[in-house]
Amino acid sequence: MKRCIFLLLLLGTVSNAEAIQQDAPYINWEKHHQQQLSSDVQKVNEKLQDLERRFGKKPNIIYILADDIGWGELGCYLGGKVRGTPTPTLDSLASEGTKFLSAYSEPSCTPSRIAIMTGRHPFRTGQDGVYWPGSDEGLPIEEITIAQMLSDAGYHTAMWGKWHLGELEKFAPEKRGFDYALYTLYNGAPFSWADVEQHYQKETIPGAAYFFDFPGEKKYEQMYGITLEGIFEGKKGQQRKEVGKISGIGMQELEEKSAQGIMKFIKENSKSDRPFFIYWATETQQLASSPIEYRFDEHVDSRNNQAAQVVQHNKNLQKVLDTIKSEGIDENTLIVWISDNGPMYAFWPNSGYSWLRGGKGEVYEGGVRVPAIAWWPGMIERGQDPIDIIQMTDLFTTAARLGGVLDKVPNDRVIDGIDQTAFLLLGEGHSHRNYIFHYNGNHLGALRLNDIKLHIKGTGGSIPEIETYNIMRDPGEKFGKLYPYLWMVQPAQDVVKGHFQMIKKFPNRKKEVESESTFGPHD
Repeated sequence: MKRCIFLLLLLGTVSNAEAIQQDAPYINWEKHHQQQLSSDVQKVNEKLQDLERRFGKKPNIIYILADDIGWGELGCYLGGKVRGTPTPTLDSLASEGTKFLSAYSEPSCTPSRIAIMTGRHPFRTGQDGVYWPGSDEGLPIEEITIAQMLSDAGYHTAMWGKWHLGELEKFAPEKRGFDYALYTLYNGAPFSWADVEQHYQKETIPGAAYFFDFPGEKKYEQMYGITLEGIFEGKKGQQRKEVGKISGIGMQELEEKSAQGIMKFIKENSKSDRPFFIYWATETQQLASSPIEYRFDEHVDSRNNQAAQVVQHNKNLQKVLDTIKSEGIDENTLIVWISDNGPMYAFWPNSGYSWLRGGKGEVYEGGVRVPAIAWWPGMIERGQDPIDIIQMTDLFTTAARLGGVLDKVPNDRVIDGIDQTAFLLLGEGHSHRNYIFHYNGNHLGALRLNDIKLHIKGTGGSIPEIETYNIMRDPGEKFGKLYPYLWMVQPAQDVVKGHFQMIKKFPNRKKEVESESTFGPHD
C-alpha cells in the first residue's frame, strides 16, 4: 500500500512539472531528486490540507516588495542601528519566521516586478530594462500575472505602491488582475524631479535636490512633450483616476495611505469565505525627501533620507502585523518581504548599503542578493536562517501552488519560477533550486550553480574569460580566479547550453517598442 501511495505521489509530481514548462537546469535537478521531491510533496500536501480544513479556505498571501534595500541594511542582516537604520519590526518578523541568506532578485526595479508578477526572467517577455516617464512600453498583455490567476481562483486581490510595469492605462494593475490598486507609475526619481523647482524657489523641501537642472514639470512638458503623472486609484472594470500629484511629499503620504488602506482591506476581508492576495510595493526607500517625523528617532542617521524612509516603512509594517493578529488570521496568512534589488550607490550617502560587492544594476552579489523574510505562524518554523537558494521568480509559482492554481500556469512558455512551498514549510535543505541565471538586460551576466558563481565577460580566446567565485567561501566576490575552477567550465557550459536550447524551443517575446529603457537597466 505504501508503495502505491508513493507511486501516486510521484506521478502527481511529474504531471505538475510537465504542466509547467521549467528551464533545463530544473528539469535536470528534478530528474536526480525524485525521491526528495515526492516526499516534500506529500508533507506539504498534508500541511496545507490540514490548514484548509481548519480555516475553510486557501491561505492569504501578502507579498511586500521593498525598494533598494541592501544585504546588510536591516538589523537582522548586521545592519539596523549599526547603519543608522533601526528595523525592530522586520527583525522580529525574521526571528519569528525565516530569514533567507541566499535570496536573489533581478538587478533593478522593473525587471524584479516583472519577475514577481509573471514568474519569468524579464528578457523572456521582451522587456529587459526600466520604464521611464513618457514610455509606451509595459508588461505585455499576453503575460499572465499571479494576480490574474489568484483572482480567477476567487481571491480578493489588491496592490499598493510602485507599479512600474507600464504607464499606459492598458498596463495598469486594475487591468492585470487586481480588484483595487493605489499606485504610482514610475520609480522614485521623477518624484524628486518634481521637488527641485520648489526646493530652490521656496526652500520648503528637506533633503538635497539631486536633479539640479530639471526645468520643472510645466517646462518639461513644453520642451519634451512628457507629462509627469501622479498617484492613481484603480478598480477592476472602472477607469482609473488620479488622486495625487507627483512630489516627494506625495510619496511619503502614499506610504501612510498604503498602510491605512491595507489595514482596512484586511479587516474587510478577514472574515470572508474567500482568501486575499495583497501586493505592497513600497516605494519610499528611494530619493524623495524623507519624513521629518522619523529622521530624529533614536539611532536614525538623520542625514540619510533613506534611513528615515525605512524607519517609516518599518513602523507601518508593525501596524499591518497588529491588524493581522487582531483579526485572528495570522496562522492563515503568509507574508514574504523582499527587496527588489541592492542599494543604489549613485546617490550615496542618501542610499541603502550592502556588505556585498556591487549594487543596483549589477549582477555582483550586492546588486542581486537581497534581504528576504517569510513569516507564517504555525506553518513556518521560527528562527530559521537557511542558506538554500530562492529567486524572485519563485514567488509567482509558490503563490500559484498555495492558491491551488498550478494547473493554470501557462505552459506555452518557460516559467523560471520554481514552487518553493516545501522550502517555506519544511525549511533548510528543501529548496528545489540549485542554480540562478543572472541577466542584466538581455545579457547573461553570471551563472550561479550550487556554490560556484561564474561571471561571463567574453570568450577570452581558447580559455573562457570568466570570473569565478566560491560564493560560500567568498560571498564578497573578492577573489575571482578561473584556474582553481577549471573543472567547472564544462558543467557550466552544459547548463548554459541547455538554457539556450530552451530559449530556442520557446523564443523570447519580441520587444514591441524601442524606448529609453534601451539605455540600460539603471534607474
